[in-house]
Amino acid sequence: MSLIKQLAHNTLSQIVGKIISTFLGLLAIGMMTRYLGTEQFGWYITAITFLQFIGILTDFGLVPVTAQMMSEPEFDKTQLFKNLLSYRFFTALVFWIIAPFVALLFPYPIEVKIAISFTTISFLCISINQTLTGLYQHRLKMHIPAIAEIVGRIVLVGGLWGLIHYQRGFLPVMIVITVSSVAYMLTMLLNAHKEIPLGFAFDKHIWKSITLKMWPIAIAIIFNVVYLKGDILLLSFFRSQTEVGIYGAAYRVIDIVAQTAMMVMGVMLPLLTYSWSRNEREDFAHRYQLSFDTMMLMALPIMAGMILLADKIMILVAGQEFAESGNALRILAIAVFGVFLGSVFGHTSVAINKQKKTLWIFISAAILTLIGYLVFIPRYGMYGAAWMTVFSELYVGILLWLAVKKYTQQKLRLNTLFKISLATMLMASIIYKFAFLHILILILIGILAYGIGLVLFRVVTKETIREILMTKKI
Repeated sequence: MSLIKQLAHNTLSQIVGKIISTFLGLLAIGMMTRYLGTEQFGWYITAITFLQFIGILTDFGLVPVTAQMMSEPEFDKTQLFKNLLSYRFFTALVFWIIAPFVALLFPYPIEVKIAISFTTISFLCISINQTLTGLYQHRLKMHIPAIAEIVGRIVLVGGLWGLIHYQRGFLPVMIVITVSSVAYMLTMLLNAHKEIPLGFAFDKHIWKSITLKMWPIAIAIIFNVVYLKGDILLLSFFRSQTEVGIYGAAYRVIDIVAQTAMMVMGVMLPLLTYSWSRNEREDFAHRYQLSFDTMMLMALPIMAGMILLADKIMILVAGQEFAESGNALRILAIAVFGVFLGSVFGHTSVAINKQKKTLWIFISAAILTLIGYLVFIPRYGMYGAAWMTVFSELYVGILLWLAVKKYTQQKLRLNTLFKISLATMLMASIIYKFAFLHILILILIGILAYGIGLVLFRVVTKETIREILMTKKI
C-alpha cells in the first residue's frame, strides 16, 4: 500500500470523527456560553485554564515519547507500554492531588476553587489518555481515540442539556465535564485492552530510558505553558471575569481547531521516526514533505476563513452576548498558522531526536512572551494577550523549521504551498463577495470553492483521488 493511501485510509475515520467531535465541542461551548453568561463562563475558563496549566506541566511529552519508543526496537512492546502507563499515572496523580491546594492561593471566586478541586479528576483521565494515544499513534489506529472523544462529547452535550433544562447552575456543569472525561478514558482503556495487556510495571531500566527521552520535551513543555496558557491566567489577574469569558470563548474555538494539527502529526510521527531511526533518508524526506504539505493544506484555509467570518462564527457558537469575541478570534486565527507550523517541526524534531537542541527556542519564547504579556495585558487586555499569542506561535514555528532544516539538511519544496495559497485566495475572495449570506451557507461555499481551487491548481490530482478511494491494497 502506498504511503498516501495508507495515511488516507488511516486518517479518514479520524477526520470524520474529528468533524463530529468538533461539532459536538462547539455545540457544548454554545450551550455553556448561553447558559452561564459572560461572567460565569469566565469562571469556567479560569478553572479550566488553571488546570490546563498544571496539565501541561505534567504532560512530560509522553504522547510523542510513547509513539517514538514504541516505534523503536529496543524494548519488548508489552513491558514498555506497561511502564509508560505506570510512569504517566503515578507522576500525574501526585500533581493532581496538589493542584486544588495550590488553587487556594489564587484570588479566584470560591466557586472557581471548588470547581478546580473536583475537576482534577477530569484532567487525571486526560493524563492517562495521553499514553493511550501514543499507543494508537504507533499502531496507526487513531480512529479509536476519535471514537472515544465522540463518546465523551456525547456525554458532555447530553449532560449539559439536562442541567440547562433543570437550571442546576455552574458547579454541576463542571461535574458533567468531569464525567465526560471519565467516559472518554474508559472507552480508550476498553479498546486498549484488546490491543495490548494492560497493567502497571516498574522496570528501572525502562523508566530511566523514558526519562532520558522525556526530559528535553518536558522542559520545553514547561516553558510552553508560559506562552500557551499564561495569557488567560494573567488576564484573570488584571481584567474582569467577563473579559476572561469573552476572550476565553474565542480561545476555546482555537483550541478545538488546533487539535487537528496534533491529530495529523500524531499519525506522521511514528512514520518519520521509523525512517530516520533506520537511516532511510529518501523515505524520511518524502514523509517530511508530505507532513508539511498536509498541514498547510489545512492551516491556510482555516486561518483565512476564521479571519473573514470571526464575528459570525462567535455569534453562531456562543450567542450575541459574545459578539465581541469575534475581534479576539480574528487575531487568534493568525496564531493557528503558527500552531500548525510548530506541530510539523516540533514533531519532526522529536522524530530525529533533537529535542535537546531545540530547547532554547521554547525557553526564549517563554521569556519574550511573558514579558509581552506583562507589558500589554494590563494596558490592552485581551487584545494584548491575543497579539502576544500570535507572536509566540509564529516565533516557535519559524525557529523550529530552521532548526529541523539544519539538523536534517532537508529543504522543503514550496511549490505546493504556493498552489494551496492560490486555492485559499480563491476561497477567501468568494466568501468576501457573498459575506451577506448566513454563515453556514458561507462555510459550505468556502469548502466547495477551496476544493475546486485544489483541483484547479493541481494540488490534488484525479490520480491521487482515485488512489485514495481504492479499497484494494496495492
